[in-house]
Amino acid sequence: MFGRWLQRARSEFGAFQNRYRDVSAAERDILDMVAPFTRTSTERLLASIRAAEHVSRAAIPGDIVECGVWRGGSSMAMALSLRAVGDTGRRLFLYDTFSGMTAATSADVDDRGQRADALLAGAPKTEDRVWAIASLEDVKRNMRLTRYADDLVVYVPGPVEQTLPGTVPKQIALLRLDTDWYESTKAELDHLYPRLAIGGVMIVDDYGHWQGARRAVDEYFAARSEHPFLHRTDYTGRVMIKMR
Repeated sequence: MFGRWLQRARSEFGAFQNRYRDVSAAERDILDMVAPFTRTSTERLLASIRAAEHVSRAAIPGDIVECGVWRGGSSMAMALSLRAVGDTGRRLFLYDTFSGMTAATSADVDDRGQRADALLAGAPKTEDRVWAIASLEDVKRNMRLTRYADDLVVYVPGPVEQTLPGTVPKQIALLRLDTDWYESTKAELDHLYPRLAIGGVMIVDDYGHWQGARRAVDEYFAARSEHPFLHRTDYTGRVMIKMR
């Protein structure tokens, strides 16, 4: 039994090594550390790690903002990436209900046509994989593992539609959107994208999976006659650099 397990583990490790040959040892360490605190794919985690490193090395001014943090894995990855390059003076803003998903609307349909409200209604609130419940205390505890300065991590509890007005930083270097739904993504773009610095990075976690998130992004830029290049990190994640 142990021999078969060891053989399978070696095979899986070899497959990872082959697939991610460009991933540095330092990046692997970050991926390993945050793995228990995220359901985000390796590709999307790497996008966050490298985006944080990029805005630091390119001296893009502003803070780091994530909307929809669950247990904090992606924010942890960005904090660890900043620490790795010695950039430890930026504030990290973490927006979340810290009590699970907000209500979905008819706009929130996944890539297979499943309505989110039906998915939520069919799952008990104890079903964490559906409701994404994580407490503020849990996220704070996890963020402390990064050893990023506590006083530079700002937690903003509540639905973003209610909490964003009056709480946003003056300038943002890296913006990560991961609240899934149309209404929340629309509010995030309205309040936060104008504050993203030129040369800053925006990551949209759910563009491919949730039609509402995609619609909010597409409508936002169509109304401004902007056509940013949204680079595909995996089937759902997109990343872009603000050019103007």
